[in-house]
Amino acid sequence: MLKRLGFYKASIIAGFIMLCCTVQAADLKQRQSQLKEIQKQISAQQSNLKDAGRQREKLVKLLKQDEQAIANAAKKVTQTKASLRVTDKKLAELDSRKVELDKLKKTQQQTLANQLTSAYLAGNHDYTKMMLNQQNPATIERLLAYYQYLNDARIDSINKLQQTISELDSIEAEQRQQKTKLNALILEQEQQAKILTQEQTQRQQTLQQLQRTLNSQGAKLEQLQIEEASLKRVVEQALNAMKANPSMEGLHKQRQLKWPTKGRIRSGFGSPRSGQVKWKGVILAAPEGQSVEAIAAGKVIYADWLRGFGMVMVVDHGKGYMSLYGHAQTLLKNAGDSVNKGETIALVGRSGGQTEPGLYFEVRHKGQAVDPARYCKR
Repeated sequence: MLKRLGFYKASIIAGFIMLCCTVQAADLKQRQSQLKEIQKQISAQQSNLKDAGRQREKLVKLLKQDEQAIANAAKKVTQTKASLRVTDKKLAELDSRKVELDKLKKTQQQTLANQLTSAYLAGNHDYTKMMLNQQNPATIERLLAYYQYLNDARIDSINKLQQTISELDSIEAEQRQQKTKLNALILEQEQQAKILTQEQTQRQQTLQQLQRTLNSQGAKLEQLQIEEASLKRVVEQALNAMKANPSMEGLHKQRQLKWPTKGRIRSGFGSPRSGQVKWKGVILAAPEGQSVEAIAAGKVIYADWLRGFGMVMVVDHGKGYMSLYGHAQTLLKNAGDSVNKGETIALVGRSGGQTEPGLYFEVRHKGQAVDPARYCKR
């Protein structure tokens, strides 16, 4: 019966996974169709700058959809991996407990067998005969107490053995349940990994087409200025949100914080991006999928896709301080969530149209960007 229930459960989970995959596949197909249509329009209107600008905006919108789909898929993969670790740990604990119970069962069985053998060999198993043969009341009382003790010991041994057998049965049933869950999670992870690969391929095609529209220095500079304006609006929104959370202690007393992820600085604070536009944070080169940790305790006040910076999270640390994490593959916290120092909040990615994986990281005080190296040390 348990095996049949486990099979039905696995079938239901597998069916749900397939339904989700069908919906995601339809969404991916629609975006692929949109990209092809935009490519046709660009080819037909290559000489018209106004039209090229409109097509660029369409591509940016499509890139946002692609990167949000990647973020969703990557988040599900991360969650499934965490569930797999929990299930594996639970199975290991059950296996360990089962070994202990098997040993205990053998010991209890041997103890009970020894008690029964001793009673039989003593020849006193006929309780009525033993009572009739005794003349001294004191002797009878002692024997009664002795045999009551032996009887209680046997009953206790039997009860303990029954409890052990019952717990073993429960553990074996739970093991079967956990293994069914594990198999379903493995299937789910395989499907999610496939979806993630498809979304990354679609995103790469969109990005290549977008880069073709940015074939002049002027267009690239215009794009950076638009991105800067987008970031400025987010910072202003964050500043307004921070006014409602004045209780946190900020960063001014902290000078030995860890960088949010391990990696070399590819672009330093204040270094030029294009023309007069300079970096207001740093780019940390790091492998895609690597953990991004909060540099200090705080509250998430922004977690969404932002033009030019991809999947972005802003954390309020109080006293006018905030930290910003961009180009993430996925965000593992939502706006309104509280985070602890060192807690994983995102994964390194290449969102925002980046060709190389890395993390964009800013520290701001009262809206002004400051060098993160003032607070984070290697």
